[in-house]
Amino acid sequence: MPGWLCGLVNGLAQRITDHVRERERAVTLGLTAAQATAMREMTGPMTMRELAERMSCEPSNAAFIIDKLEKQGLVERRAHPTDRRAKHLVLNARGTAVRERLLELLAQDSPLAGLTNQQQHALQGLLEQAVSRP
Repeated sequence: MPGWLCGLVNGLAQRITDHVRERERAVTLGLTAAQATAMREMTGPMTMRELAERMSCEPSNAAFIIDKLEKQGLVERRAHPTDRRAKHLVLNARGTAVRERLLELLAQDSPLAGLTNQQQHALQGLLEQAVSRP
């Protein structure tokens, strides 16, 4: 892959991270930037390992973040439907409402806001294809 393309992807990732932190978007909801990232990535029930992969961190770091979200009454650990050793992380009703509000806040002035819906979907497809390659 050309170095300039890696640089662009890395630059976009950094702008998105900065966007979460700026203007105290997460703080208005009582979340740290790391907690906001976890909430953003929780698109459905998932294991700690799956969340850690989405957050690009170690499972122990994700566990620390989830512990805090659980204490705030936003996330629950439930029995995994097929693996007795694992737990599923699930947003409860309050967590779902906070996540929806967070996504609204993150959409404001997003680094991707300058793209049309069609362009955003095209970018999503390309990124999903790149990420899913073995």
